[in-house]
Amino acid sequence: MARFNHNKHHSSTTKLVFLISCAGLLGAALIADFLWASSSSAAPAYLSIASSWALEKSGILVVQNVTHNIAHHKREDVKDRKERIPERFLPATFADLPAPELQWEEMPSAPVPRLDGAAIQIKNLLYVFAGYGTLDYVHSHVDIYNFTSNTWGGRFDMPKEMGHSHLGVVTDGRYIYVVSGQYGPQCRGPTARTFVLDTETKKWRSMLPLPAPRYAPATQLWRGRLHVMGGSKENRHTPGLEHWSIAVKDGKALEKQWRTETPIPRGGPHRACVVVNDQLFVIGGQEGDFMAKPGSPIFKCSRRLEVVYADVYMLDDEKKWKVLPPMPKPNSHIECAWVIVNNSIIITGGTTEKHPVNKRMILVGEVFKFHLDSLTWSVIGKLPFRVKTTLAGFWDGWLYFTSGQRDRGPDNPQPRKVIGDMWRTKLRL
Repeated sequence: MARFNHNKHHSSTTKLVFLISCAGLLGAALIADFLWASSSSAAPAYLSIASSWALEKSGILVVQNVTHNIAHHKREDVKDRKERIPERFLPATFADLPAPELQWEEMPSAPVPRLDGAAIQIKNLLYVFAGYGTLDYVHSHVDIYNFTSNTWGGRFDMPKEMGHSHLGVVTDGRYIYVVSGQYGPQCRGPTARTFVLDTETKKWRSMLPLPAPRYAPATQLWRGRLHVMGGSKENRHTPGLEHWSIAVKDGKALEKQWRTETPIPRGGPHRACVVVNDQLFVIGGQEGDFMAKPGSPIFKCSRRLEVVYADVYMLDDEKKWKVLPPMPKPNSHIECAWVIVNNSIIITGGTTEKHPVNKRMILVGEVFKFHLDSLTWSVIGKLPFRVKTTLAGFWDGWLYFTSGQRDRGPDNPQPRKVIGDMWRTKLRL
């Protein structure tokens, strides 16, 4: 009996020690888990609820990524961390705007893909100039699209001294004036050179250069003068406010120097510049741009702060700038993305404000209309995808666009592939 009581006491003691050990291990595990959760690698998972609440209160739309919200807070190896896609924080004002669907039809693609090219329409022909093929390769020729036959053809070379991207272009119906621009790939320097193309003979001639080189200046013919405004200065980033003009006729300058005009209220490149009803409009654009990396032998592009805006200005009879209603959203890279239809300016695509977290570019997928009678904006449709630096044309009721850089997919508005695609839709306004 005595032996039995001793075994019973020993068994109870053993159980007690076991329970205390388990409790200790459990406590240690909880402390370790708490410390791990407090580390920088796990913090986003624990802070996502609070972050989402704060962003929603500030008017920012939070698009959660399912793969990021892991149910069990396990450590990830290096490979998992690299493959994980972070949450996308998209400000609601920068998201795609509500718009009706348009029926788009894919047409023959351009002979080459191009980004930051330029285009001019004369009757049923769309002249497409230069542009990047890749960041390391630029085109130095012109392709022509025939809207009547819906075919490409008639390729010819540009002058060797002419810029390859960020050009200012305008036509009087026969002669195309090509002003300044970037010479070479990556983020090389600008040129002040100006050229004129006779579209009937396909002959080029040089013209008086600009007073200073510019990237992507707003360019138009207005009241017998070639006007060049804004753009970026020689470092590719500083906005230019200068406004110059020179009298021209039949592809020739009638003066020996450029005249200084009223500076534009806000400088910068990549804006639409339109003359209609004897009024000159400058629409959208940005301040700042990529710059060449200091010391890079190939002038490698380096990201800088850019501010995209929705501003619209009009030059009146007194040579004073008037501020008009802004675009529905900030928009840039639209210098050749516009056409005139039924007393309205139609603009396709572009770029808007940067992603607020990673500062990546966000592309635009809407078609905008500025009605000149009421001076009001509306969104009249969606493009087949988001795209910047489109080259637009309008013929026989059809709105066309080609080239540019498109998005990464329906759920990712960041730029990816440079394209030569041509699309059209029947436009009914």
